[in-house]
Amino acid sequence: MDTLQTAEPRRISTGWRSPGRLLVILALILIFSVAVSICLGSAPSSIAEVWHAIFQPSGSTMDVTITQIRMPRTASGIIVGACLGVAGMVIQGHSRNPIADPGLLGINQGAALAIVAVTAFSGPLGYLPQALLAFAGAFLASVLVFLIGSASRNGATSVTLVLAGAAVTAVCGGIVSAIALLNEDSLETLRFWQVGSLAGRHDILGYLWPFILAGLLLALFNASALNGLALGEDSARSLGISVAGARTVGILAVTLLAGSAVTMAGPIAFAGLLVPHLARFLAGSDYRWLMPTAALCGAAILLLADTAGQVIARPGELSAGVVLAVIGAPFFVILARRRRLMKL
Repeated sequence: MDTLQTAEPRRISTGWRSPGRLLVILALILIFSVAVSICLGSAPSSIAEVWHAIFQPSGSTMDVTITQIRMPRTASGIIVGACLGVAGMVIQGHSRNPIADPGLLGINQGAALAIVAVTAFSGPLGYLPQALLAFAGAFLASVLVFLIGSASRNGATSVTLVLAGAAVTAVCGGIVSAIALLNEDSLETLRFWQVGSLAGRHDILGYLWPFILAGLLLALFNASALNGLALGEDSARSLGISVAGARTVGILAVTLLAGSAVTMAGPIAFAGLLVPHLARFLAGSDYRWLMPTAALCGAAILLLADTAGQVIARPGELSAGVVLAVIGAPFFVILARRRRLMKL
């Protein structure tokens, strides 16, 4: 009984960091990020110009830029960021590994490889086939990582899962690079599947939204089981939690969310690593609050990274994946060196 009491998920319920107030504050930050994303870009625009483009459009170049390029791009950033944040939270919870994320465990690269391999040999694909291939690649990669990581005598541990993920990521990334080099006609298109970007793929949302919604609902449904698994598998079983069932739901959620994110924006790395740690710092350890916190944080961070990439490299742009890699790599080093951050 004492063990269960000491392991109860930590809830922050005073001041501005109470769960309800925290979500309101994060929602306001996300609104600010949306405004920044729409107003800034290869050419800055004022609030008045944005208002005119939305409510009094005249067909000017700025109106078209705002309504047909920036707003859809911003919507993609919100959805992709939320998917990656929640997917990272789920996979860290199940692996009990603070450096796990869909990118580091090979899931993003597995989804990208499935699309690239078929595209290289069959030509351009429609959005729905791309989505289905991404789900298949993400699922196979996640299953492969857990199988390899569980092959040791002690079963799946944080170390074996990271090593297995690194191996799967390296293999999938190497094959993607080889295909891109061998297929020169498709080099520019295939480059998207190596770095990722929010530009120009918002139309695919019409095909993906059922999968995204299903993934988010599965993640929320999985939250209570993750609270139990945080106590250890034996304790979770004593609480009536089916560990195998919880793992299955978690893998399905990560597959749908990571596969959807890769289909929309390519294999953007580090979002799934950074966001869960920020969410855990803000919201404590109760996964019922961590899931919405991770979704809001992920959306805001990806939008700000995408905007920063456009502002830094004007008149061109750095993809959000590159910006997050520059930010995420030092964070990864700091995380590895600070033991107190390694505890989930």
